Amino acid sequence: MNILLLGSGGREHAIAWKLSQSPKLTKLFIAPGNPGTASVGVNLNINILDFEAIKQSVIDNAIDLVFVGPEEPLVKGIHDSFLADQRVMHIPVIGPTKVGAQLEGSKDFAKAFMIRHSIPTAAYKSFVTGQGHEAKQFLTQLKPPYVLKADGLAAGKGVVISTDINEANNTIDEFFDGKFGEASKKVVIEEFLKGIELSVFVLTDGKSYVILPEAKDYKRIGDGDTGLNTGGMGAVSPVPFADKAFMQKVEERVIAPTIKGLAKDGIDYKGIIFIGLMNDNGNPSVIEYNVRMGDPETEVVIPRIENDLVELFDLTGQGRLSECKIRISNQVATAVILVSGGYPENYEKGKIIKGLNDVRDVIAFHAGTKYVNGDIITSGGRVLALTGLSQTADESLLKAYTAAKLVQYEGKYYRTDIGKDLKPYI
Repeated sequence: MNILLLGSGGREHAIAWKLSQSPKLTKLFIAPGNPGTASVGVNLNINILDFEAIKQSVIDNAIDLVFVGPEEPLVKGIHDSFLADQRVMHIPVIGPTKVGAQLEGSKDFAKAFMIRHSIPTAAYKSFVTGQGHEAKQFLTQLKPPYVLKADGLAAGKGVVISTDINEANNTIDEFFDGKFGEASKKVVIEEFLKGIELSVFVLTDGKSYVILPEAKDYKRIGDGDTGLNTGGMGAVSPVPFADKAFMQKVEERVIAPTIKGLAKDGIDYKGIIFIGLMNDNGNPSVIEYNVRMGDPETEVVIPRIENDLVELFDLTGQGRLSECKIRISNQVATAVILVSGGYPENYEKGKIIKGLNDVRDVIAFHAGTKYVNGDIITSGGRVLALTGLSQTADESLLKAYTAAKLVQYEGKYYRTDIGKDLKPYI
């Protein structure tokens, strides 16, 4: 099979790395890709939102299947664009159509879906521009901390949790004043869920599903979960507290009702469902849905999948996923993210990365890198994901942190406490 993978981050490098190992793969193209994906496939300089250029590339390169990495093309309707074009409508696209992508593209849509299908989640209310007073009144009925979410896509920055009602009121004003443009013209306010978070990933063909390895990621910039939110500073899989009993509850109370709910609502969904969960004393509640793999969770989830990923995606596209049984390694995968100095605020790009050739015993997934004049340089906030695999979390982390010390570039930063909060559960 010839496969086109859309995206350019660590998530896409991890998926490309796994796809490239399949004997079923003929040729792998990644658009636009990065220096890491170039080592396992052919990068194409195409904007992932230029649907016409993507479709033309599918025709020119005799692509048999398209996998969409990031959420934005899905929310903007890339799958619908394929279905509406006779030249490519027969090509399977792994990723939901526009209506299904609203699970991530609209917090209000997702919350209403959960309530409609009796999926456990926090109580909430939505408000639109002009309802600032009503939104602030609703806050007075809740106990702190207060959770405020921009309805639309906001590059992972549209969720604010505040313990101070004045700060929460200011956030409402900022959202409605256009902090995130169209994305914050509607605001979802919900009760705060207590517990410990994890991410569960499901691949579905709309009828059947397989549960991929679960993971826990670390969002804040500083050790001890301090400082600003980021796109993710590290991840661990498996999650020690997600035992068989807990995962059975997740499947019965969350996953199965989600798949059935999509079918009941007439949404033909082929692709990934990322379920952000809160574990409150052994009971799962949904924080959010995403319609793609998480990043950096992908960098610990994908290495633990023992199945042929090309076969998994092919069966999904054909609606035959029920024929597959998922096989998951019992190894522990941990990822440490190296970021640019100043991230997630202002940071400099173009720093030469050295020491990558000295790295051993880890998989180095490229996230924000570029080739320039023979050098690999930094080109984003999150630069590299260093993934260690071993029989124990301690051994896996030792591999990742040893590699983190070897890689050098100006302004390098990483958290030193990934996985430490999970030790009580081991």
